[in-house]
Amino acid sequence: MFLAKSITLVVALLLCLAAILSAARDARHQETERLDVEPLNDRLDRMRDALESELLDEAAHKKIVKSRNKAKKALLKSIITERPHLYVLDFDGDLEASAVSQLREEITALLQVLKKGDEVLLRLESEGGLVHSYGLAASQLKRLRDRQFKLTVAVDKVAASGGYLMACVADHILAAPFAIVGSIGVVAQIPNVHRLLKKYDVDVELHTAGVHKRTLTMLGENTDAAREKFREELEDTHKLFKQFVTEHRPQVAIDKVATGEHWFGTRALAIKLVDELKTSDDYLLERAAVADLYAVRYRKKKPLAERLQLSLFKLFKPASVQALAAEVPQRQHFML
Repeated sequence: MFLAKSITLVVALLLCLAAILSAARDARHQETERLDVEPLNDRLDRMRDALESELLDEAAHKKIVKSRNKAKKALLKSIITERPHLYVLDFDGDLEASAVSQLREEITALLQVLKKGDEVLLRLESEGGLVHSYGLAASQLKRLRDRQFKLTVAVDKVAASGGYLMACVADHILAAPFAIVGSIGVVAQIPNVHRLLKKYDVDVELHTAGVHKRTLTMLGENTDAAREKFREELEDTHKLFKQFVTEHRPQVAIDKVATGEHWFGTRALAIKLVDELKTSDDYLLERAAVADLYAVRYRKKKPLAERLQLSLFKLFKPASVQALAAEVPQRQHFML
């Protein structure tokens, strides 16, 4: 009996080991990056058909399907040119706008296949973040506009500050009635523990080459001149933000909206921060009747160690960002 149990245990361990090695081998042969394309028209049709099959009796359902297929064939015969394509992208923004690495690859791919009459819809969600990160994200969207391709941005929940910096690049901005829009302002915050260190006789030496290499610091004593320079840089960043919005949405009264306030979609429409009150879902349903819809997703597989490191970073991100305030250039640390 002991021998039988021992053999069973060894076999089980060998099977587990074989499974692990097989999974590791398959993972090595998997593509580290890929571009997924999903036809959304088919998905919408399947959802509709699933409901109709449950709600209607079999005869009525068959009749509707037959009629619809007949109409579809007739439409295809009557269409001389190919229907336009609408490509759907998603941007879920965080503090560092880390989704820009995905966005730039998706746009690079699209620019190689977009034709006249095609459109890109970006479903955007972001509360803003670092200036340079969201500046790059907005520049990626500008690549589409510079080549005269229509860009629509849909804000279902929030596109504030750096999120609005991205949204304003679009030809057309949609917003849900209670989506948060605007917050055209800049903020920076740096804790200072100089007095605490002085209390315990701790000296901090900071040496710079260049009069404005460092303005405010976290550990050293801040001066009025440093504060003035810091505010000057803050105001200059805000000025650039306003100029960027004005360049892409000249219809906006920038001095009235660039106060750092945010508005719900209904109010944002009245002050021309958005063009239409509509969810991305309704827009896609409308466009499905006249265009072929495709969801485009760039995916890159990360090593397990990197995924664990990213998870830990996100867990302690607020503290880590504050700690870095004294180490990175102040202009980069400004928040939109």
